[in-house]
Amino acid sequence: MARDLNSSLRFGFLIHDVSRLRRVVVDRSLKPLSITRSQWWVLAFLSRRDGMTQTALAADLDLTKVAIGGLLDRMEGAGFIERRADRNDGRARRVYLTRAGAKMVTTIRESVESIELEILSRVPEEQLNQAADTLRTLKDTLLEMLGGEAEEAEGAELDLMG
Repeated sequence: MARDLNSSLRFGFLIHDVSRLRRVVVDRSLKPLSITRSQWWVLAFLSRRDGMTQTALAADLDLTKVAIGGLLDRMEGAGFIERRADRNDGRARRVYLTRAGAKMVTTIRESVESIELEILSRVPEEQLNQAADTLRTLKDTLLEMLGGEAEEAEGAELDLMG
């Protein structure tokens, strides 16, 4: 069965708009913590995969090596992360949460919990599960389309709520 290109495009734009608006709402809720979107994304990724290489973190966040370097410099200065040389590859640096970084992740989760519940309040659980299944299927398809790049992109699914 042929798909309507307009419906497909509207669906893609809707996914983008929902994601963008969600980021704006979450950013607003985290403003009192004086943490930027880039910083909370780094913390979120590390809370799931502590010890990532800077290169993998840059790829997951869609940042250049220079941009991730500056961001990590600031976060290391704030005491949220620390970088260590990779044991097996002296050129690679791994990024780890510090105790302060882990505490900030907990604070972020607490701050975002009520916002996430409010965002989803009008969606029945069954519809939410169906939507999540649909998005997982789309993600799997996109990862297959990326082929060799799939391993880098696969880590991008986050769960700030635990």
